Amino acid sequence: MKVYNTLIKAVCITAGVFMASACTEDFEQMNISPNKPNVVSSAVLLPAGIESSVDRFWGHRSRFERINLDGGMLWVQYLARNIYSDEGDNYNMSPAYYINNWQGFYNDAQLNFQRIIVQSGPDGALPNTNYEGVGLVMRSWVFSLLTDLYGAIPYSQALQGTAETPVYTPAYDSQEAVYAGLLNDLKLANEKLVVGGPAISGDILFDGDVLRWKKFANSLRLKLANRQAAKKPAESRAVMVEILGDPATYPIFESNSDIVALQHSDVRPSNNEWHEVMVQGSRTDWNLSKTLVDKLQALDDPRLAVYGEAVGGEYIGVPNGLPDAIATTYLAGSAKLGSYFTEPTTPSVVMTYAELLFVLAEAALDGDIAGDPQEYYEQAIAASFEQYELSMPDEYLAAAGPATKENIITQKWIALFGQGVEAWTEYRRTGYPTLPAPDTRAIFMNDGVLPTRLQYPGSEYSLNAVQLEEGIKLNGGADDKKTEMWWAE
Repeated sequence: MKVYNTLIKAVCITAGVFMASACTEDFEQMNISPNKPNVVSSAVLLPAGIESSVDRFWGHRSRFERINLDGGMLWVQYLARNIYSDEGDNYNMSPAYYINNWQGFYNDAQLNFQRIIVQSGPDGALPNTNYEGVGLVMRSWVFSLLTDLYGAIPYSQALQGTAETPVYTPAYDSQEAVYAGLLNDLKLANEKLVVGGPAISGDILFDGDVLRWKKFANSLRLKLANRQAAKKPAESRAVMVEILGDPATYPIFESNSDIVALQHSDVRPSNNEWHEVMVQGSRTDWNLSKTLVDKLQALDDPRLAVYGEAVGGEYIGVPNGLPDAIATTYLAGSAKLGSYFTEPTTPSVVMTYAELLFVLAEAALDGDIAGDPQEYYEQAIAASFEQYELSMPDEYLAAAGPATKENIITQKWIALFGQGVEAWTEYRRTGYPTLPAPDTRAIFMNDGVLPTRLQYPGSEYSLNAVQLEEGIKLNGGADDKKTEMWWAE
């Protein structure tokens, strides 16, 4: 090909000025490969972005990238490590976690969603309002993860490296500014999504069901509004009232059939990430945490039999933060992760009906919306049991206690099992559930402070240092795992 191109160029030069224009046109056309289209279909970009982002949120099969298994699930004491406690359980983390998750969410997910939004917009190469709306929902969800993990992030100038005026060193936006943008984008997404409008394919979440995308957009918007409500009460209340006051325009989850979850197959690599790590990879590094086991046993909660697997007829949990020499003694006799979560086809959950009901219970308790917080609270607990096809014991609600802030978030913590990152965010926001005093044998890093955020990756220090410095200032503290998030109450 290089020789052929040289010959073409030689002919153009020899022909002189008279032929130059026409020859250049032919040369450019001949060098456009039909096998390398300039526009990649949204039907190709969408499943790639969804699978990448959801797999990373739920599990990820690679070491030093498992922000859920080796981060959130340990920090809220769903699980505990029986070996390698310095990989999350004692609050230590390799710098690889920071860069892998930063780059994974931005490069593998957000670039795909951004391209969908641009090319599906009214001025794009492939206009389609429903693809545009889906792209906005998914981009908003991933940005919400990024800001809740790190704090201030590149947002308004992010993903502009291939724009007409490219931005290679994007500025950081505060969490407050990011949340404001996300709430606006999710409202716009609901407007863009039209039931009965243009068809979409490649949708591995909802199989092209646009109504379900609208429900996800509005339910996520409610969740984010509630999360920031202590800092921006008037704005948050307005969002919630708008959505709940017009269900025809702003549909939300109505049952467990609306759960947002990525379905998996028993064929690799489309299997559940936890199955890949624990079954295919034969990793037995995790047991149920003593904190979770003790709480569920105290409530006589049948979800324990789904979340975990008894050993020798007993559920014995492992205290978090134990050094390896002690933690390894728990491996054989402690409760294992329930087999439901390690099946190849177990879905990766993004957001549930129960979670939304807990949001509404808290909002009603705070006076942000109308309605009975106790009713929402009881419905949320019932939805969680139903999610696992379990019957709630007759005395369970009495044991759970009334709909106080602590009880709402504690029950939400139980229901969020598996979504460790989400539960960690709620703990950082509210301080609930109340975690027990550490085991006297435990050794924690980070000055014993449960991590409040992830540190920025080294790549930002080397490639975007000036903007990063301003971003750190926006967080109001050092770039460490002790600086609180903006929405912390």
